[in-house]
Amino acid sequence: MEVRAVDGIDLNVYPSQIVCIVGESGSGKSMTSLSIMRLVPQPRGKIVAGEVNFNGRDLLRLTEKQMTDVRGNDISMIFQEPMTALNPVLTIGEQITEVLLRHRNLTKREAIAKAIEMLQFVGVPRATEIVHEYPHQLSGGLRQRVMIAMAMVCEPKLLIADEPTTALDVTIQAQVLELMKKMRQDFNTAIILITHDLGVVADMADHVVVMYAGQVVESVNADDLFAAPLHPYTKALMESIPSLEEEKEVLYSIPGTVPDATAYPVGCRFADRCPISQPSCYERMPELREIKPGHLVRCDLV
Repeated sequence: MEVRAVDGIDLNVYPSQIVCIVGESGSGKSMTSLSIMRLVPQPRGKIVAGEVNFNGRDLLRLTEKQMTDVRGNDISMIFQEPMTALNPVLTIGEQITEVLLRHRNLTKREAIAKAIEMLQFVGVPRATEIVHEYPHQLSGGLRQRVMIAMAMVCEPKLLIADEPTTALDVTIQAQVLELMKKMRQDFNTAIILITHDLGVVADMADHVVVMYAGQVVESVNADDLFAAPLHPYTKALMESIPSLEEEKEVLYSIPGTVPDATAYPVGCRFADRCPISQPSCYERMPELREIKPGHLVRCDLV
């Protein structure tokens, strides 16, 4: 049985722009990022159609060797859980210099110096000592900074961050987000930030893509999203945010669950949970339409 974890997503990212992809678990956010990197788990997963255009080249048409030259160099990724993403038997220095030695014409000594410089840039204390330490010797916040240093050491044009602050406390989360803003400013790096936290979106995003059940349901600049969300799912997400301005005995939650990817309905995938759904919503899949300049919505009732 063929399951489409991501179905027809269309995404544009420009230099130094931060695009946030938001949605519930199972909406296809992480699979979108893995597709861009051509890291979809094989053999069960595959990209069956589409294009990933970067710097004038379709990444899906590159050989594996050509794609290996792109990963870590032109496009880098920060994974959700640094403890599992970092190699436990290699020192921090070995893992960062591996990227440099592959993509830059540096000696081992020069690569170590560059690794220390990048660790200092991302705010890692004792960088000259930490390059000789192992991941298990570092705190969660430091491991995440190491992941960011590794991703940024070749100054990529595009950084993909898959929920990089999920496992961190609020203070460290704020520091990591500020660090990503600094990277955007200093290196002109474009960032795709995957998150389910609308507070992070409000703080970071220039543009927001809302995903549901493998599809884009709304795509708009961040200011317009928070001022006037249009898709019923986006409105429901907003309603679910606790407010400091009004007291509620019971917080709002979206009824029901995300539909099973093995049995998506014929019509709108949000219809069963939508407060304004009509019989026609169950009969055909709505198109992603431009409601006004730059604001796309997948809903026939908007």
